[in-house]
This record gives sequence, structure tokens and C-alpha cells, in this order.
Amino acid sequence: MLRVTTRPPLSPTTLAFDIGGTGLKASVLDGKGRMVHDRVRVPTPYPCPPKVLLANLRTMAKGLPEFDRVSVAFPGVVRHGKVLSAPNLVRAAGPDSDIDPALVALWHGFDLGRAVERSFRTPTRVLNDADMQGLDTVKGKGLEVVITLGTGFGSSVFEDGVLGPHLELSHHPFRKGETYDEQLGDVARKRIGRKKWNKRVADAIEALDALLLFDHLYIGGGNTKHLTIDLPARVTVIDPNAGLLGAFELWKERPRISSGR
Repeated sequence: MLRVTTRPPLSPTTLAFDIGGTGLKASVLDGKGRMVHDRVRVPTPYPCPPKVLLANLRTMAKGLPEFDRVSVAFPGVVRHGKVLSAPNLVRAAGPDSDIDPALVALWHGFDLGRAVERSFRTPTRVLNDADMQGLDTVKGKGLEVVITLGTGFGSSVFEDGVLGPHLELSHHPFRKGETYDEQLGDVARKRIGRKKWNKRVADAIEALDALLLFDHLYIGGGNTKHLTIDLPARVTVIDPNAGLLGAFELWKERPRISSGR
């Protein structure tokens, strides 16, 4: 559900981008973290080197209200604004296509935070997209885990509301010699069908509970609409716009958030 306010925006306002493997989303949040404009969404372009992504972000921002700062949710590992991995964006023609070594080279080490800051001439912070969703979602009680079911599989871990180091659980072995990403990503869902995919999600919840002993697990991402299983009491489906809404929380003073600028 969109949380769009019709009142004049309170400052500071935040231009929020949520970059996905299939879509780019954007909105502007007011000084209380409320959307002041309906979400804008465009397909993710492929191939998608950094300069193409930046051009698309600039175009999306043209129709949005003025802003004081920028937050970017990115689908990969980001440290201090620099991209270490971009599993979907390094593919030549979309999530189900081959990895392009030239794109891998362009993205690895790319200072996305600085590039966006220069493009928009305003302070910018960048964070992994699952981490960003967690910022909008967690309650600050115990060990809370966020997983995202979208083009791929994302994850973040919080302890008493504090974001922990980013772990690429998506690339960890899950079952039958394949990773969480390979077993639960959108390509797998379409190939095996909803019933089998839901069974895998249930297995993943059990595996993550055994690994982390979480107090609560939150599930986000566009493919939550395909969930048909009964979820345990400690598991909740979250707002589909959490990747945008977390952009406001990213600017609060929090310990151990090392991925922003």
C-alpha cells in the first residue's frame, strides 16, 4: 500500500531510488518519511553499465518534486558507496542471460555514491536493497531477518534494530547444489511453477531459522504476491515499497551502517 501524503512536504526531503533486476522505482519522501508523490517505475534497461543506470535515474527524477538528498537501494554488495557486486546488472540482456565480463569490470569498485552525488549535486547515500528494506521494517527487538523475493534473493540481518554486516546469503548453497538465488529467484519460479517454488520458500524459512535462530523474519520483494503457503507466526510479509521508504531511515544516525557515504 502506498503511503502518499497530500500535505506540503516537510524538510528535509529525500529522493529515493530502488534499483531492481527488472524494474527501477523512485519517489520523494518528506521529513517524516512519507511519500509525497506516487511511485514511478520503469523497466531496468539491459545492458546496464553504470552510465546507462545513471541516465535512467536522472530521467526518472525529472517528474518528481524537489529534494534535499538522495538515497539509493542497490541490488548487490555496496561498501562506502562503492559497488563490489551487481549480480543482475552485469548480465548482457536481463536476469536470465549470460554474464558479460565487460559489465563485471565496469561495476566492480564503481563509486555509485559519488556518481549519483555528482549527477544530482546533492548529498547521497547508497545501501544494499535488502538492507534498505530492513531499515523501514524492523521493530528493534531481538534478531530480525529480512529476505527479499524478487529477480533474485536478498537478505539483511538486524540485532536490536542495528544493521549487521551485509551477508550475501543469496550465493550460499541452499539445496541440491544450488544457491538461494538459483533456487528462489524469478527465473526458477517461472520454470518450476508456483507450488514447487512455495515449497522451496518454506524450506528456506526453516533453513534460515536453523542458521540464525531469528526472533522474526520479514519477507519483501515483488514475488511475495506469489506466496500461497501459511507462514509461521514469526514470519511477516512487508510493504512492497519498503525499499523506497527505508531511504528516509538511512539518514538517521545509526551505528554499524557502513554502506552509505
